[in-house]
Amino acid sequence: MIRQLLPIAVLLFLAGCGKKSGPVTPDPPRQMTVKSSWLDNTAFGNTAYEAALRPVVKIVFSEPLMRSTVPGAISFTDLNGVAVPNTVSYQQNDSVLLIQPTASLAGLTRYQFRLANTLKSAAGGPFISSVDKLIITRIDSSRKFPPLTDNELLDKVQLQTFNYFWDFAHPVSGLARERNNSGETVTSGGSGFGIMAILTGINRGFITRAQGLARLQTIASFLKNTAVKVKGAFPHWLNGTTGAIVPFSNNDNGADLVETSYLMMGLLTARQYFNGADAAETNLRSDINTLYNNVEWDWFRNGGQNVLYWHYSPDKGWVMNMPIRGWNECLITYVLAASSATHGIPAAVYSNGWTANGTNGFINGSTYYGYVLPLGPPQGGPLFFSHYSFLGINPNGLSDAYANYATQTLHHALINYQYCRTSQVAGIGYSDSVWGLTASDIPNGYTASSPTHDVGVIAPTAALSSFPYTPAQSMAALKFFYYVLGDKLWKEYGFVDAFSLKEPWFASSFLAIDQGPIVIMIENYRSGLLWNLFTSCPEVKAGMLSLGFSAPYL
Repeated sequence: MIRQLLPIAVLLFLAGCGKKSGPVTPDPPRQMTVKSSWLDNTAFGNTAYEAALRPVVKIVFSEPLMRSTVPGAISFTDLNGVAVPNTVSYQQNDSVLLIQPTASLAGLTRYQFRLANTLKSAAGGPFISSVDKLIITRIDSSRKFPPLTDNELLDKVQLQTFNYFWDFAHPVSGLARERNNSGETVTSGGSGFGIMAILTGINRGFITRAQGLARLQTIASFLKNTAVKVKGAFPHWLNGTTGAIVPFSNNDNGADLVETSYLMMGLLTARQYFNGADAAETNLRSDINTLYNNVEWDWFRNGGQNVLYWHYSPDKGWVMNMPIRGWNECLITYVLAASSATHGIPAAVYSNGWTANGTNGFINGSTYYGYVLPLGPPQGGPLFFSHYSFLGINPNGLSDAYANYATQTLHHALINYQYCRTSQVAGIGYSDSVWGLTASDIPNGYTASSPTHDVGVIAPTAALSSFPYTPAQSMAALKFFYYVLGDKLWKEYGFVDAFSLKEPWFASSFLAIDQGPIVIMIENYRSGLLWNLFTSCPEVKAGMLSLGFSAPYL
């Protein structure tokens, strides 16, 4: 009997011991993680480009959500921290979260979407994943402004851009400010472009001839009597009130021959325009002749070498050590140096210095996108190479031993266009209406963009200053810039300097050397005004002939 009752006693004893150990602790709620992220049914990495204007953010979790923790955990803002109103919904037993803006987002704008770790699972488990996403919206393709005829649009662009040189000119000197935030600093080369823009303004009826004459008198008087000159040449930058040199860099604190040549191109063009016999116009022409004849172009041979040098400093001499060799934007410098009756250069300086007798990369001859490029670097380089000198020099019918310059400028522009049109860079936004690589501002800097140095930034001046070469392609770009991107690009002085659709980024700046060619080259496309005036200069005709050029206008 005892042996039979023993197992029962042991079990009762063990059961009693179990009661004394207390209740069993339940397992804690499991941690919650993100299984996947989606934007409009596309897998969502850290950044989404070209997002819809009312995108749906979809986050799939490993556990159902505690709904009360969701609103406080969501952060959906633009990059200025302004909250985006949104609606929230759930799927799959609250394990899928859907967030959508209640109204359309702005086009080409960056938004930040985050989920904080205050989010919890329905069981109270902690959220241990990280959600920090950048959403970049696509272009809002709606038209931002009422339609205009092509001529009305060209008028509007020329007028608004002209205002940079008219309304925003320095109040004392009348010269062009370097950029829209440069204060007292004016630019010599950009002012040459501004002078040609003023002539365009008179021709288009934006201002009267008398108004333009008065402004040119102010400019010429300041340059002649107030501005500091070095060997008759001007620095890159000046103080617009005192005329003092504003150093461009530590060693570039004297004459800049290339910038001087842009200024002289503008002044000589104005001299040809103001051809009246009255005292005011006669005196203006005399002042311009004095300014041009006083430039010691031959001094910049640096001891009689057969090449021109870009810089000379009164206290640092030739320390910049930059010979001017082609092919680039400096053809006009050699043309004006050869054209000077007082300090001219022989043809040997041009042939040995500028062209290097066709060596040193001057001649190209390769084919890009089906177009043979006679001169210059691979794929042409930045488009300002075909703009700055040709604001006054008409390339049509112009040729020499090295090139047909109508072909050079046309093919350069077309290569740039075709590169952008066919670009395969993901998300960069180039097209047959978004093209044009040249020197411009970029995010946090400045660079000379080209097909071989492409940072994803388009400068409106590139396509618009190519109007004489590529009118159809330039008009397509103009209409896209104005009608589609106009809410981002079109401001008080025309189009801002540059933009990137990938970032996206839109400059707030205007630069004289970029705004000027837009006004001038659209006018050359429409009437040939600046080409006709500059190439009518007798000394320019003689100078270009001496360098071996031929053209119907020489």
